[in-house]
Amino acid sequence: MANSKVTQTEQSKETPVIGYVHSIETFGSVDGPGIRYVAFLQGCHMRCQYCHNPDTWKLNVGDKMTADEILEDAQKYRAFWGKTGGITVSGGESLVQIDFILDLFEKAKAMDISTCLDTSGQPFTREQPFFDKFERLMAVTDISLVDIKHINSAEHKKLTQYGNENILDMIQYMAANHHDMWIRHVLVPQRTDNDKYLAELGDYIAKIPNNVVQKVEVLPYHTLGVKKYHEMKIKYRLEGIESPTPDRVANAEKLLRTKDYTGYKTWMPLPKL
Repeated sequence: MANSKVTQTEQSKETPVIGYVHSIETFGSVDGPGIRYVAFLQGCHMRCQYCHNPDTWKLNVGDKMTADEILEDAQKYRAFWGKTGGITVSGGESLVQIDFILDLFEKAKAMDISTCLDTSGQPFTREQPFFDKFERLMAVTDISLVDIKHINSAEHKKLTQYGNENILDMIQYMAANHHDMWIRHVLVPQRTDNDKYLAELGDYIAKIPNNVVQKVEVLPYHTLGVKKYHEMKIKYRLEGIESPTPDRVANAEKLLRTKDYTGYKTWMPLPKL
């Protein structure tokens, strides 16, 4: 019986972690430093009114892939990455599949591949077992792209169905542990394009400690995903709202002080483990 138990344990250790992948982009130029191989994972709990990929919401659907399969495919494009490029994991919400990302990033860093986490932070908690996994993940993550949906928690809940307290807590944890990040904010007329809240967000970002914020980006809302809502028979909450004008984008960039964050120009990934 003892031998049987050992065998079962060994088999469980060898069972690969499966990730549910929505899509792959092999030559991403806007998903982190340099040129990056981007795995968009399936699953998200938030229901952002402006989400342009509602087809990523469902959990446990999509193409099943292991970390080894991702890495084998990604290395075909390694010659294009240069010194700063590598692999980015996005979503949906990437942290919904934290076990898969952890397996992927630990193996990637052992191969000297730069790792980037694209997240909105909604699953973050300091409770176990998530927090132990998150701490391990940060140890093998070179940089994160953090999307702050709204600085005001009540407005954040209207926009996404969730408050933002745990998201801001995640950012403070990252900063306290000197984890580099890019901050992103989607500018949506009638939702996030508000000078008062933009100024508050600008003040919040400016106070993030340890100079970890390498870049701040304003992402103008677009309507490219509306067709998916109609095809999936989901009510689109922003019907009739157009993209922000260039002057409103410039105003948001001024209030968020985007020009103050230039670390991304010289940023380099962590050395091999």
